[in-house]
Amino acid sequence: MRGEEIRDAGALAGSVLGGGVGLVEELHRAIADRSFAAAGQGAHANRERHDRIALAGYGTVAALLRTAPRVLAAIGAVVIPKVDSQPLDATLTGNAALGAMNGLWGDRLADAGNAFAVGMSVRHDRADLVLTVDSVAAAFPHPTSRLAVFVHGLCETDDSWRPSDRKRRSVGAFDFGERLGTDTDYTPVYVRYNSGLHVSDNGAALDRLLDELSAVWPVAVTEVALLGHSMGGLVVRSACHQADERGAQWVRRVRHVVCLGTPHLGAPLEKGTNALSWVLDRVPETRGLARVLNARSVGVKDLRYGSLVEADWEGVDLDEFLTDRCNEVPFLPYAGYYFVGVTVTQDRRHPVGMLVGDLLVQLPSASGKGRRREIPFDLDKGRHIGGLTHFDLLSHPDVYAQVEHWLAPTVAR
Repeated sequence: MRGEEIRDAGALAGSVLGGGVGLVEELHRAIADRSFAAAGQGAHANRERHDRIALAGYGTVAALLRTAPRVLAAIGAVVIPKVDSQPLDATLTGNAALGAMNGLWGDRLADAGNAFAVGMSVRHDRADLVLTVDSVAAAFPHPTSRLAVFVHGLCETDDSWRPSDRKRRSVGAFDFGERLGTDTDYTPVYVRYNSGLHVSDNGAALDRLLDELSAVWPVAVTEVALLGHSMGGLVVRSACHQADERGAQWVRRVRHVVCLGTPHLGAPLEKGTNALSWVLDRVPETRGLARVLNARSVGVKDLRYGSLVEADWEGVDLDEFLTDRCNEVPFLPYAGYYFVGVTVTQDRRHPVGMLVGDLLVQLPSASGKGRRREIPFDLDKGRHIGGLTHFDLLSHPDVYAQVEHWLAPTVAR
């Protein structure tokens, strides 16, 4: 880890620990308030004494827990980089940790200027690629005119598309990008982004990134295929919409938009968390727990109903109870839009498969077929695959076979 990463790790740890003390204090205070209220006026003196002691005690502990990690991190920032100055995302584990942190609290990390907040970038050799003519030419020595852009989901990274050795052995999983590069004349491009930001903000960032990439690509770009896993599918759709509205050149070359397990109509876990936090906020003793739940990133909250544009959330209480304010976003008229949805059961109509979907996204949401809203996928541009989970969509050979089939008609072999 680099010095600034170590210092910001200490700041983050101190904030979490101090906040935990505040949560305990609030719970203690709520219970005490109810107890003293029941005791009546005679307990007034005892209540004042109790409050002074509690305030001093919690304040001291909170200050200590906020400060200690910062001090230790400041020392580590001086000592550790002399031994190992690699950035955290230079390793598979470190990159995964960054992805998780950004998914859960990425908006706050970005607002605080924390070193752990990642930006929208093209990735190459576990590093952000600077988009200049020379650096792109060096990273892609055999470029083609067709780009396949891979966009990960919530709490994921560019490494998420690369299966573990266990998955490779057990189900024959493989990296879709590498395989497309072999089977077709698409050149795979992987991006990483802060999935804790609003989908619309990441859509705008992806729009700018692909604009810059197209301008420095070694050969003229003639076709773009965008593949998004989970939240990545929403980011891709948002980027296409925003680029089309501003008349960007790169988006005119988009021919395929493939959404893998994307919650177009929302994710049940986020809806459940919203409902739970709303209930907890109604009771003084559990209001602190509601605040903890509501501290999840705005990116997570966008998954409640599949938000794509700023108008969905601007000026809105993001913690209001289960209200769908999503605007309909049209498809690009010159691109094919596709979805793959999976269920843990082979039969999509099995009660378990209908209830849990792929464990994170239900099939009606992945296919855009809801009671109130419907995403206009053509009948021949969707596929259900049974017996898989949400993360199998990233590397399973059955999923790849379907994706390659959709892309094949325009691929020069």
